Amino acid sequence: MSLLPIKRLIVVGSILVFSIGTARAQTPSPEAMAAARDLVTTLKLSDQYKALLPVILLGLKPALVQDRPEIERDYNAMMPTIADAYTPYYNAMVDGIATVYANSFSVDELHQIAAFYRQPVGQKFLGKSQAILQQSAQIGEDTGRKAAEDLKTSLTQALRQKGHKL
Repeated sequence: MSLLPIKRLIVVGSILVFSIGTARAQTPSPEAMAAARDLVTTLKLSDQYKALLPVILLGLKPALVQDRPEIERDYNAMMPTIADAYTPYYNAMVDGIATVYANSFSVDELHQIAAFYRQPVGQKFLGKSQAILQQSAQIGEDTGRKAAEDLKTSLTQALRQKGHKL
């Protein structure tokens, strides 16, 4: 797994963790929650949450296995049961993000958003959004780096004109 998807999963997980406290402030109606869960499924967010388990296990493995083959064998053998133990956390993540959506949009809006993402253009957007986000982030990083370099040069020149030795 490359680093960018891992970062995205960490960001999604972080957003969820910070949003759960906010989401508890309001209790959405059952109809709103059903519409929000449908949207979460349509957006394939639940697939992203399912992908967190291997990332978590990969992060835990070095600390637990400690380069010992006998522990690694047992660790690997335990993976199917670990997946079952993860289910409550997975369900909590889906419910938490659904609550955020349910508190942010009306039931009608949730249905409209889900309908958009079910259309070919919505599916195309979902399919391309990861690459677009990565490219956009790269553009932001490149532009920020260039701006910082230019600002440093300008500020250095201005400070030198005032007699400072840099």
